[in-house]
Amino acid sequence: MHSKTDGLPSSAEALRYPWENHPGPDQVVEVAPGVLWARLKLPFRLNHVNVYLLADGDGWTMVDAGFGNEESIAAWTTLFEGSLKHVKVTRLIVTHSHPDHVGLAGWITERFGCPLFMSQVEYLQSVYHQNRGTEERRNAQRLFFRRHGMDEDLTEKLLGRGQDYLKRVSVLPPSYHRLTHGDEVVIGTRRFKVITGGGHALDQVMLYCAADKLFLSADQVLSKISPNVSVWAVEPEQNSLGEYLASLASLTTTLPYDVMVLPGHGVPFYGLKTRIKQLADHHEERCRLIAEACREVPQTSKELVPVVFHKHVLDEHQMGFASGELVAHVNYMLVEGRLTAETADGVLRFRTT
Repeated sequence: MHSKTDGLPSSAEALRYPWENHPGPDQVVEVAPGVLWARLKLPFRLNHVNVYLLADGDGWTMVDAGFGNEESIAAWTTLFEGSLKHVKVTRLIVTHSHPDHVGLAGWITERFGCPLFMSQVEYLQSVYHQNRGTEERRNAQRLFFRRHGMDEDLTEKLLGRGQDYLKRVSVLPPSYHRLTHGDEVVIGTRRFKVITGGGHALDQVMLYCAADKLFLSADQVLSKISPNVSVWAVEPEQNSLGEYLASLASLTTTLPYDVMVLPGHGVPFYGLKTRIKQLADHHEERCRLIAEACREVPQTSKELVPVVFHKHVLDEHQMGFASGELVAHVNYMLVEGRLTAETADGVLRFRTT
């Protein structure tokens, strides 16, 4: 899935995974003094999400809450009656609006009577997802998919199971505390700088402690898979891939080589800059495949999906993500002048310049 880096990385840049095994369903792992790692199951191909708990004076700050379903509630109940019996959550930070991260925010804040911290855009996006099922919005999504060459049958599948996961959230608290890029957050004895970035989400929150070289990267930089970077009907011409690559470039220039990265999925790792290069190379390889496919005959997004995702058999849920990713790549290539778009019968087709 990922391209190799040029040459051999130095020892400081090499990818290293200090923990071979992830925590079991009733376990937590201490990855640094006062930093606990828990892992919850998810009901789709990406089958888990990481949650971190940071010692914070007399309580604990939780980073992300897990997916909004009964299984996750049962998993948290097992942990809070077992390995986390000593933990009182006094603050919840949610990195972004996707349901595997914000899903149980309402349940956690109600259980512990603690405040919710998010970036403004991600909180409002979470509220939007909770109220997005109107017929007007479904019609907008229908038109978006049709414009990118999806036929009626596929469009209806994508609007059904393909979007259903977005509903898996508990009711959000009616108020929150805003986190903004550049803020400093004190958690126990540590000071974290808030870094936000677009692409995977609109304004995803990451946390960096310079003194202890800890980087909670959320889903912006994952250890072994590439985070989804998509475009959706609500902002059909968004350059989300451009935003994502700009965020990666900024992380490369502002963070040191030897941070320990605590990602939203996968395992903690070292080698941030090597991983960022792999991710950037991965997206460039996709752009190259698209450019090659559009060189002779203009192609729709639907026609380009199997060009980029040729190794995958996609169900409706995965096809929704693949379609969004494909549109993100063509939008980026249009902005970069690598593709031109033409419309015929209401359908967009792309040609290599």
